[in-house]
Amino acid sequence: MVDVLLVQPPIADYYHTAKRTIPYGLASIAAAVNQAGFSVAILDGMATGKSRIITPPAELDHLSEFHGRPDHGPFGLFHLFRHYGYSLEYIGQQIKAAGAFLVGIASLFTAYSDMALAVARIAKASLPDCTVVLGGHHPTVLPAAVMAEPAVDLVIRGEGEVALPQLASALRKGQPLDDIPGIVFRQSSSALHVSPPALCRDLDRLPVPAFGLIRRQFYQRSGRDSIVITASRGCPFRCSYCATSADSWLTYRRRSVAGILREIRAASSDRQVGFIDFEDENLTTDRRWFLDLMAGIRDMFSPALPELRAMNGLFPPSLDETVVRCMKQSGFRTLNLSLGSADKDQLKRFHRPHVTDAFDRALALAGRDSLSAVGYIIVGAPDQDPLSSVDDLLFLARRRVLAGVSVFYPAPGSLDYQRCDTMGLLPTCFAAMRATALPIDQRTTRCDAVTLLRLGRILNFIKKLKADDMIIPNPGEVGSRLDPALNRHQAGLRLLAAFFHDGVIRGVTPDGSVYDHQVSMRLSRRFLKGLGENAKLVSPC
Repeated sequence: MVDVLLVQPPIADYYHTAKRTIPYGLASIAAAVNQAGFSVAILDGMATGKSRIITPPAELDHLSEFHGRPDHGPFGLFHLFRHYGYSLEYIGQQIKAAGAFLVGIASLFTAYSDMALAVARIAKASLPDCTVVLGGHHPTVLPAAVMAEPAVDLVIRGEGEVALPQLASALRKGQPLDDIPGIVFRQSSSALHVSPPALCRDLDRLPVPAFGLIRRQFYQRSGRDSIVITASRGCPFRCSYCATSADSWLTYRRRSVAGILREIRAASSDRQVGFIDFEDENLTTDRRWFLDLMAGIRDMFSPALPELRAMNGLFPPSLDETVVRCMKQSGFRTLNLSLGSADKDQLKRFHRPHVTDAFDRALALAGRDSLSAVGYIIVGAPDQDPLSSVDDLLFLARRRVLAGVSVFYPAPGSLDYQRCDTMGLLPTCFAAMRATALPIDQRTTRCDAVTLLRLGRILNFIKKLKADDMIIPNPGEVGSRLDPALNRHQAGLRLLAAFFHDGVIRGVTPDGSVYDHQVSMRLSRRFLKGLGENAKLVSPC
């Protein structure tokens, strides 16, 4: 039995990446709640390898023409929609056993908010006397939509470390809730009381996250722990597609190096740490601060350094020779570089600077220090020309970098979300506000977007062939069947030869049947023309 139970819900999607679902935020909130004198536990609905195939919601029926058939080739995308994590029945049993008077449910992404609400309903059914509160990005920006669910008693907007301890105290003492930062509740008039988002002004005053409440063994890689760290909150930039930009409520605050190292040391105590991901998108923008942080990590772990990663992306202009060399020495193996686009008109719409020169400089420095690199572009944004997105892929094709293709989705709270709303482009349901749903069908159509995704797969397959000094196949026809005994790579060579021949992107089923994917031939031909004869203009990864 505990006072407060924090729940990470399961999700439903075409895929998920376990290392991106470590409940770091809940661990940080749990530490603050515990510091206030309450017992607390985390129920991580994602901490299991279990999944089951389910039927996609009807609002995603438009995807059947793109994801409807299995593809065991290297150019396949998605096929089966799954429930990832524990069942709602199991989660209900655990909530009942916990006996908490306050159940806090994380609802980070709007596309997954339906599952968070399902957990709220199961919490109320399992523990009728508990208070159910939802927090995270989705309730922060769309509190009324969340409070429309009767099973939700309260919403916390903003940072839970500030608000949840105060809420727990007020509920236990029977005090009014009006003064709790970020609180949303129903008034007697049925209108909502909506407070401004809670904000922690001094991040270094927060306690170290309760890492002991995370099922860390589940998130291990090769028997070693993975750690997620947020070295700052908010962002100093104003990218139009981002909901946590400088134009949002979430002001930019950076933690001290000493505070970050204290947290890493606590997370690493008596553990073998093999991987640390910094979730910041501006990790290297303060050069001196970053170099000091890396020095502290080297001192802490040397000589057995864990792999470091900044998976949300690095700002290329912030990377110079000293910084990249330091990253190599500190455990980075890959640079995740945010390009956005190489098209100046699109960058203006994104409110992003033109960084191609800095991008090339970062790649040169990465090559010198034997670091791999991934360059991320965004496709399918409002008014984005799909031909310019093909040119972005060709820009990456000529450089020693893998292509990361991110399909735009409208993030509530961002400038582009407002723009999509004004233009009538928003999906009709929250479940479609995810990249896998190809949410925007405008200048870049859904067919264009899925074509760009597949072209990115083809490009990376070619780059891998070149990196391994393997022969690029000549153009050639492919029949209606391939030998089912061919492995994925061998099938890929046959499908690549056929793509060079006619520009059609094909898949292969488990029994060897070859079929055509629905793609935009206009984009495919543009890509082929840009590659040059037999992809000779492509650089390895």
